[in-house]
Amino acid sequence: MNRLMTAAAVVAAVAVAAVPASAKNVLKWASQGDALTADPHSQNEGPTNSATLQIYEGLVFRDPSMKLIPALATSWSTVAGKPNVWEFKLRKGVKFHDGSPFTADDVVFTMKRIKLPTSDFKNYVKSVVEAKKVDSHTVQLVTKGPNPILPNQLTQIGIMSAAWAKKHKVEKPLDFKNNEESYAARHANGTGPYKLKLREPGVRTILVRNPDWWGWNDAGGNVDEIVYTPIKNAATRVAALLSGQVDFVLDPPFQDLNRIGRSAKLKVVQTPQIRTIFLGLDTGVKELRTSDVKGKNPFADAKVREAMYRAIDIAAIRKVVMRGLAVPAGIITSPGVHGYTKALNERPSYDPAKAKALLAEAGYPNGFTVRLDCPNNRYNNDEKICIAVVGMLGKVGIKVNLDAIPKSKHFPKIQKRVTDFYMLGWGVPTLDSHYVFTYLYHSKGPWNATGYANPRVDELTDAMPVTVDLKKRDAMIAEAWKHVKGANAYLPLHHQVIVWGMSKKLDLPIRADDSPHFRWAKMSK
Repeated sequence: MNRLMTAAAVVAAVAVAAVPASAKNVLKWASQGDALTADPHSQNEGPTNSATLQIYEGLVFRDPSMKLIPALATSWSTVAGKPNVWEFKLRKGVKFHDGSPFTADDVVFTMKRIKLPTSDFKNYVKSVVEAKKVDSHTVQLVTKGPNPILPNQLTQIGIMSAAWAKKHKVEKPLDFKNNEESYAARHANGTGPYKLKLREPGVRTILVRNPDWWGWNDAGGNVDEIVYTPIKNAATRVAALLSGQVDFVLDPPFQDLNRIGRSAKLKVVQTPQIRTIFLGLDTGVKELRTSDVKGKNPFADAKVREAMYRAIDIAAIRKVVMRGLAVPAGIITSPGVHGYTKALNERPSYDPAKAKALLAEAGYPNGFTVRLDCPNNRYNNDEKICIAVVGMLGKVGIKVNLDAIPKSKHFPKIQKRVTDFYMLGWGVPTLDSHYVFTYLYHSKGPWNATGYANPRVDELTDAMPVTVDLKKRDAMIAEAWKHVKGANAYLPLHHQVIVWGMSKKLDLPIRADDSPHFRWAKMSK
C-alpha cells in the first residue's frame, strides 16, 4: 500500500509540474536517478554530464553518431612547427545566458578551473600545461608533448563564464565527495541550448529554451521547455510513461518493454552502449574493512580474485536479470572504444568447482565474508545484478553482505576509497582506451579504488596522450591491456545495451553514450 501511495504521489508530481502557458512544446521525462550537481566540473558521471551539457557547451561536441563536431570552437588544429600546441578558433557572437559575451578569457578560466584539486575532470586535460589567449576569439592549449587525441578529450568540458564564477564565488569546482555546497550546485550560466530555470535536487529540474543559441538552425529541435523528474521506482516510471504523464523514460524496466512497445502511442528504441558494468576489489589495503578475515586481505591473492570471477554466471545474469539486453564482458571497456578487441573480451569460464578449489588453495576453504557496495538508481538493474552476484558468490563459500544505496552516496565511497568491493559502470566519452587507464588503472587514477598499481601501466598511460606515432601508440594500449587483464583488480560483468521508451510524438536520436541531447528533440502534435 505504501509503495502504491508513493508511486501515485510521484506520478501526480509529474502531472502538476509547473508549465508556463506560453510554452509551445513541453517535454516531460524521467529516469531513476538525478544529476549529482549542476556544477559542470565537479562530478564526471554520465547523467550529470548529460544534464550539464544541455546548459553548458564545450569547444567540441559529438553528433548523434558520436562524430566530433564544432561547438564553441569553429575549428581546431595544431600550430605549424609546434605539434604540442593546439589552436582553437572560437565562435563569435555567442553570449552566456546572463547576456555577457563569450570570449577566450572564459576558455582560459575554465581550463584552469578543471585542473584544480576538487575537479573530477582533471584527467581529461592532464596533458595540458597552459591555456593561452591569442586574441578575444583564439585560444591555444599547450600540452606536455604532442597530443593527437586532445579534441576528443574536450567534448565533456563545459565552458564557464569567468565573470559569473567570480561573482558567485565558485572559482573552484564543488567538492561533491565531501558534501560541499556552492552556488554552482543549483544555478548555472552556460551558452548552450537550454537555460536552467529550476533545480530541486531529487525532485525536479526545469530547463527552458535559449532563443539566442547559435545552433538552432542546424540542430532543428523544437522543445521549448524540459521538465525532468527522477522516479526511482521502476513500476512508477513505466506507469508515468504509459499514462502519458511523461513523454520519455531513459531507463524503462526491461520486463515492461513489450508492454510499452505494444502501446499505440509509444515506441522503444535501443542501441549498444559504450559502457561496461563491473565489480572493483580493493587489492591494496592490508586488511579489508568489512571482512571477517583479520590481519590480511583476501583480495590481494590472485587466486581469490580468479575464484570470484569464475563464480559469477554471467550468462545467467544476462538471461534472467538483463533479459538478453547485455553483452558479456572480458575487459572493462566496450566495442567502439579504440583498443578494444574480441580477443581481450574473452572471459574465464563459469566454473564454481574451480572457484572453490582456488579458494581452498588460497587458504580460504570455508570462504570469508565481505560487503558489496552497490548503487540502486544508476545502471540498468544495478541492484538486481548485485543480488544475483551475492547468491553466486555464496555458492562457493563467500558470504557477501549487500549495501545498495543511491548513487549520490555510493560514488563518494569509491572516490574516497572507503569501499572493499563495489559495482561501477564506466563509459568512455573520448572513445579511446587511455580514458579507462587514466581514471581506473593508473595508480593515481581518481576512480581507482582497487589499489592496483603497476609502474609500467602508469608509464604507458602517461605516454599514450603524447605519442603521435599511431602504430606505436596502439602497441602501448595493447601492452597496457595485457598487463591489467590478468590482474583481475576489476571483475567485468557486461557491456550495457541502451533502451529508451518514448512517445511516438517525440523524435529524439539515441546516442551510444546514453545521453539524450534535447537540441535534436522534435515534438509533434
